[in-house]
Amino acid sequence: LSEAEIIEQRRKRREAIKARHGKSQAPLLVQALEQNMQSAPATPAHESSGATSEQQSPPSSLDSPSTPQRDSPPASPAAFTVNDDEELANRHQGNTVMHEDDGPSAADYDPNMDLQEDRPDHKRSGVEAPMLDAVEVAENQAPAKASKEFDMFADDDDEDMFAPTDTAARAPATGLTKAAKALDQSLLDNWDYPDGHYRIILGELLNARYAVQQQVGKGTFATVVRALDNQTGNPVAIKIAANNETMYKAGQKEMDFLAILNQNDVEDKKHIIRLLRHFDHKGHMCIVFEALSADLREVLKKFGRNVGLNLKAIRSYAQQMFLALGHMKKCNILHADLKPDNILVSEKRNLLKVCDLGTAAFADDTEITPYLVSRFYRAPEVILGMPFDYAIDMWSIGCTLFELYTGRILFAGADNNQMLRVIQECRGKFPIRMLKRSTLAEKHFDFDGNFFSQERDKITGKTVVRQVTFRDRGMEGKDLRARLAGNAKGLAPAESKEHASFVDLLEKCLQVDPARRITPADAMRHAFVSHGAEVSKESAKPKVVPAMGGILPKKR
Repeated sequence: LSEAEIIEQRRKRREAIKARHGKSQAPLLVQALEQNMQSAPATPAHESSGATSEQQSPPSSLDSPSTPQRDSPPASPAAFTVNDDEELANRHQGNTVMHEDDGPSAADYDPNMDLQEDRPDHKRSGVEAPMLDAVEVAENQAPAKASKEFDMFADDDDEDMFAPTDTAARAPATGLTKAAKALDQSLLDNWDYPDGHYRIILGELLNARYAVQQQVGKGTFATVVRALDNQTGNPVAIKIAANNETMYKAGQKEMDFLAILNQNDVEDKKHIIRLLRHFDHKGHMCIVFEALSADLREVLKKFGRNVGLNLKAIRSYAQQMFLALGHMKKCNILHADLKPDNILVSEKRNLLKVCDLGTAAFADDTEITPYLVSRFYRAPEVILGMPFDYAIDMWSIGCTLFELYTGRILFAGADNNQMLRVIQECRGKFPIRMLKRSTLAEKHFDFDGNFFSQERDKITGKTVVRQVTFRDRGMEGKDLRARLAGNAKGLAPAESKEHASFVDLLEKCLQVDPARRITPADAMRHAFVSHGAEVSKESAKPKVVPAMGGILPKKR
């Protein structure tokens, strides 16, 4: 089957499962509580359910001083202005005919399906998967007005297939908090779904502070809600982890890394999501983040489906991504799951921040595992079982930048073996010296470095193995420059030069040998990125979101 046919099969299978489970109803008591919220009086900020407690930690040497509340995005070397969302689209690509060989649509990618497919083959060390590897937006939700900002983490195609329908949580946000009320633990026998997710009730007051306005996403391991902070009046995003020990530890881990990254970025200039605070609520770890507008997958869906974004926007986003990578490297941290879904943008679409560090690790404390990172963004050294470092994040960013420019996924292998096949088709065969350092090369190569492709026979459906020979620079018509050639047709000389510079940057980001892959510092100096890097006066003032002090949670 072609990649397009595989994706279509997945979509049909997903819709069938949704249809079987779509008639679930919230308990009558929950419906009654929702109705009562419509007319309930305002709850003073000091009232709180006894089951909710804010976690406090001893002062840490990493704590940062308080900083002023922001009222505009922080300055960035990549600052640019988007007057109209349509300006993001790659209009030159609008008339280009897309072919199957161009790869599946990046806008339709479902990272949660990949996680489910990889899961039978492995378990992550300590944690099976990132705490929120993918979040699915509730469907059948009332459409937002054109002027309304996107929901944080929203992804129209990524529905939690097995979760009971929570009618209350699917209602649109009212924007009102005067009816928010803390709900006592005794009102329900069980506040959780069978899978451990918290049952979201609109209008509930969490931690005597956060009025739940809307459920904006639900993933395998957590639910995300949009809430209004009654103390500051600002919207926030709250990640409510599923109620189990594994997810609690995953939440602790994510906050540990964000503590280091935020507190070493006092001025909020390194494009990492700001962790505001955390608390426990009815047995669930709740992590409060600043609220942004959308992730890059959502931006592609709305403005760059199958055509991508223009190079002006991509240059800005690339600069900010490389700043984030450089900051993580300085802090000795690997993100290990970078992709458009884990990069958020502001309402004005000109500022981005990296989020979701559920699989992050210290560079000197990694374990070889062939399933780290979402599959389409997984570096070859991970698949081959080699020791890895910061270069795996640069590979993921290279894949992400390709998607942003073309609207198509670069490496869409159905499994690790087929990932190695499509990588070599595009980037050329792996050096023998690289294979000799790999602990898993024998699963895919013979002693002489010949690749054995494990494919499904289109007629019998059985797996067949065939030897494939690759060139040093990729297969004709499938190499990186050929995949990008369609974007260069009809460009003016200046635009052609810009396009060529971008292709050169991708070539360096996607070197199959991690030792030759470009570093964040060198990427910032690359001609494509450094061109037009002057900061506009409008965005030159650093406005920051304060990082939380004493953020590490108590150990269970």
